[in-house]
Amino acid sequence: MPSKINSLPQEIFTGPVLPLLLRMASPNAVAFLIQACVSMTEIWYIGQVGTISLAAIALMFPGLMLMQMLAAGAIGGAVSSAVARAIGSQDMERAERLIWNAMVIALAGGLFFFAAYRLFGMDLLVRLGASSAVLVEAAAYGDILFTGCVLIWLAQILSSVFRGMGNMRFPSMLMIIGAILQVLTAGTLILGWFGFARRGISGAAVAVILVTGLNTSILLIRLGFGKVSVPLRLAQFQIQWPLIHDILRVGALASLSPVFSVLTITLINGLISNLGTAAIAGYGIVARVEFLLIPLVFGLGAALTALVGMNTGAGNMVRAERIGWIGGACAATLTGVIGLVLAVNPGMWINIFTADAVVYKTGAAYLKIVGPVFLFQGLGLSLFFAAQGAGTIFWPVMATFVRFGIAGIFAVAGVKWCGFGIRHIYACISAGMVAYGLVTAGSLLLGAWGPRKLAAGQVLQEGKDRG
Repeated sequence: MPSKINSLPQEIFTGPVLPLLLRMASPNAVAFLIQACVSMTEIWYIGQVGTISLAAIALMFPGLMLMQMLAAGAIGGAVSSAVARAIGSQDMERAERLIWNAMVIALAGGLFFFAAYRLFGMDLLVRLGASSAVLVEAAAYGDILFTGCVLIWLAQILSSVFRGMGNMRFPSMLMIIGAILQVLTAGTLILGWFGFARRGISGAAVAVILVTGLNTSILLIRLGFGKVSVPLRLAQFQIQWPLIHDILRVGALASLSPVFSVLTITLINGLISNLGTAAIAGYGIVARVEFLLIPLVFGLGAALTALVGMNTGAGNMVRAERIGWIGGACAATLTGVIGLVLAVNPGMWINIFTADAVVYKTGAAYLKIVGPVFLFQGLGLSLFFAAQGAGTIFWPVMATFVRFGIAGIFAVAGVKWCGFGIRHIYACISAGMVAYGLVTAGSLLLGAWGPRKLAAGQVLQEGKDRG
């Protein structure tokens, strides 16, 4: 079993950053782009069912995204970071034990979300002002989805394990195959293709659980019996609280970021739902653009977490920070271009899902006001993932608090106390996004990742000396 720094690809510690980053990120980027297309396709399917179903999925979508952002981003990123740092510091046995303890965390996370939905889910939607018809549709989706959410957690955590090993290709390939299966399954169940019963919105939830269950099984088999750098052996299974702490000291704090991001969206949902079903449906369509930017940036962010983590584990903070800056610039460019294109031509997105004039007007206003600052979302989010790799996440989380204060609290105050309209809400979202990117980038500029201990050449030389 490899156990030395110089047994890892030397380019991780010394090679040109941009080609390395793009090569590692490209499988993830392709996979998450395809997954984003799946999400768009499902919305198109549901749009054929009716506006009430669109409104229901808009209200349920933050819950699903929160779970995915926690499992894949916050906790999953912490798992990738812990595994990568263990490999970078040459401790393969620790990496293997981390995998088992990460699976324990995944089981706990899935059970927590199941219990939270059963206890509070529908009551929260009632408090947000959803109509009875929308509540029925939302329950049809949520009852199925959250019953199987343990599978979602396991699939995301196990994928994060592979990324922490530096293997971006296998989980990405599995995601692409799963995406194709999900498009076919969702269309069959939602719209009643091939003679199947037309299940409507509940069919989307069934499709998610079926495909996720298949992916989880394949990931476990590959870890247990395939050729991997850190195999999963039953003899190494032991719940060890120091290892769980190593994951959660980064993951628990990082979890506050998606929680407040989704809370912001939930507050906005509540404000806009008072404007009518068509308005919330329109906002649901365009708010999904921002949520879809998250998996797109995650494609790059997963590579950032692994590369920064390995270099941090090896003590090479100068290179780790350089990787972070280059990744942040790439993400800002990607999201900035998307935002500008949609701001100029909102119909390019909205017309895919609806022909309703009120829905279009609500969505177009959002894209014109918020779209031009999507680049700050990409910058902040990519540096969030990079900071996870470094094992220090305080300032990116603080940036999320700032964003919540501007985008959420200021929006509510303006509507409730000053009588401002939907454009004020969108302006607050835009300002919060700018603040998020600037605070996160500023923290790295001021040295939030810690002292720059060793140069790349020193890292490799010390690894050879120990060998």
